[in-house]
Amino acid sequence: MKKRVFKLSEVDITAVGEVELTYRRHHTEEAPILRNVKVTCSDDINKFLRKRMEKHIEHTEGFYALYLNRNNYVLGVYCVSMGGVAGTVADPKIILQAGLLLNASAVVISHNHPSGNLKPSGADAALTRKLQEACKLVDIALLDHIIITPESYYSFADDCEL
Repeated sequence: MKKRVFKLSEVDITAVGEVELTYRRHHTEEAPILRNVKVTCSDDINKFLRKRMEKHIEHTEGFYALYLNRNNYVLGVYCVSMGGVAGTVADPKIILQAGLLLNASAVVISHNHPSGNLKPSGADAALTRKLQEACKLVDIALLDHIIITPESYYSFADDCEL
């Protein structure tokens, strides 16, 4: 059976799905402080995100994106995904979607390794390269990918892998 294609003039415009994008800053006591947080190095990112991960850092992997303005002040942090003991899914489309919504100039991605292993996996490196290329297309700088363990952290940028 042949699929019928409609011309736009034949379609009731109210029947077409509408996309709505929103961003709302949390109105809490932390919000004004967050706007004054500037990222200057990988250790800043480690300290900031470690607090977000502390409840699950030794149990399950979580993947986070930290969005920054042109002066590296934090616009927001987003928990991209929560996984299991051995991994989590990080979709570049989801990471970039939030960055575009925030009009971010830069992003730092981060996840934890509950095992304590600081060495990036092949999948970690591949995701970093893929996201770096995607970020270039939308003019968002991927500044770093931080792997956090209960004892320490690894920075792709510090190790000249980015």
